[in-house]
Amino acid sequence: MSTKPRVAVHKFSSCDGCQLAFLNMGAGLLELSEQVELVHFAEAGPLGEEQRVDIAFIEGSVVTAHDKERIQRIRDASHYLITIGACATSGGIQALKNLATDREDWLAQIYARPEYIDSLPESTAITEHVKVDFEIWGCPINSAQVVAVVSDLLQGVKPRDEADKLCMACKRKQLVCTLVTKGEPCLGPVTRTGCGALCPSFGRDCYGCYGPAENSNAQGLARRFEGLGLLPEAVARRMHFIHPVAPAFEQIPVSQLTTGEGSDD
Repeated sequence: MSTKPRVAVHKFSSCDGCQLAFLNMGAGLLELSEQVELVHFAEAGPLGEEQRVDIAFIEGSVVTAHDKERIQRIRDASHYLITIGACATSGGIQALKNLATDREDWLAQIYARPEYIDSLPESTAITEHVKVDFEIWGCPINSAQVVAVVSDLLQGVKPRDEADKLCMACKRKQLVCTLVTKGEPCLGPVTRTGCGALCPSFGRDCYGCYGPAENSNAQGLARRFEGLGLLPEAVARRMHFIHPVAPAFEQIPVSQLTTGEGSDD
């Protein structure tokens, strides 16, 4: 019998992008498989969802009654439960429906036969249903984050939460500030690092895919965006684009978001 730590990767409501962070490891995934036993990872082949594991990675949010039952079973069968990506950590893009004043009309605008859609009124983060031991933020996460967390756990070390603001990564890379120098509405001052300042490296403003950083002053940044000429609804759209119900961003008014009005242009 194998004595390796047993690992599972589970998918809930999501696009699979964060699971691809594992597959994108390439040779690194093979090295990882030598250190752990992958008992369930449908994207890669192994199927064993009901088995007990040492580490369970969860991608996706809870949007159905079945999801609520399933995450409880997975939690009961896991020693460590780690959420990966925006959907699992804050509800994801699909949580935009949480902000709708008329959710039946919201569904009707998307689906031709909304009566066939069996979903809960809200898309919720995994932590709202079960105990989560660690969260990996990002949309999507990257392979380096996975490697770091697994390595820490295998060594008996608590993984480090990278909650610094993206601005710190930009300064370390000596990038020109898109907000101060270019006057573009960049979310870097309220977004956590982890992407390596990918968008600013190409001269583009950050749009917050890694979620809110520690001590994020989203309201202050929203006022700065208005000073750059953005209308309130455009500011709300930027703040709620990927992490619409994350506490730091949820405080920004969303009156125009629920009507389909407004534009970033």
